[in-house]
Amino acid sequence: MCPDPTLPEVALIGRSNVGKSSLINALLQTKAAAKISSTPGKTQVINHFLINSAWYMVDLPGYGYAKVSQTERVKWEKMVKNYLMNRANLMGLLLLVDSRIPPQKSDLEFAAFAGKNQLPLYIVFTKADKQSVAKTKHTVAAFSTELLKDWEELPPMVISSAISGLGRDEIFAKMEEALNAFVPIPEEKKWQP
Repeated sequence: MCPDPTLPEVALIGRSNVGKSSLINALLQTKAAAKISSTPGKTQVINHFLINSAWYMVDLPGYGYAKVSQTERVKWEKMVKNYLMNRANLMGLLLLVDSRIPPQKSDLEFAAFAGKNQLPLYIVFTKADKQSVAKTKHTVAAFSTELLKDWEELPPMVISSAISGLGRDEIFAKMEEALNAFVPIPEEKKWQP
């Protein structure tokens, strides 16, 4: 169950095992906020982390591969879509993409969904510390090329590493920009889960 939408939110989403929990912990400079697992599909609910009593960082369940039943996957997809389409205080959406692999259909489809529904999308390429700068740039370029087949203008993109802290300041700058656009929601328009 989501908290009342009285504070702005920035959500993180991506394929299972893309490094959402690691990035959340790196952003918050702790090892304890989000549980890290080598097993894909660990996040099964929408997790809200209250930051400075002013806003929420939201960890959404990953999509794609997970060792769960098809029924469970459909349930997650419905929950996440409902959140994304109806959460009026959602000010930013970070799509995490693994920088080590070529553009994946599921990531491109999610980006297309976000664009079609005018969600405030930012793309964060994770795990950049695990390969050369040249390989990461190649992945970003390939992903951008695929996006430009459907997008007129690319969403903001950041290269990151939860290990080295690469991209942390840029991500926070994007989140701050999004959070500053928040206007409190009148009581009668608040979303009910």
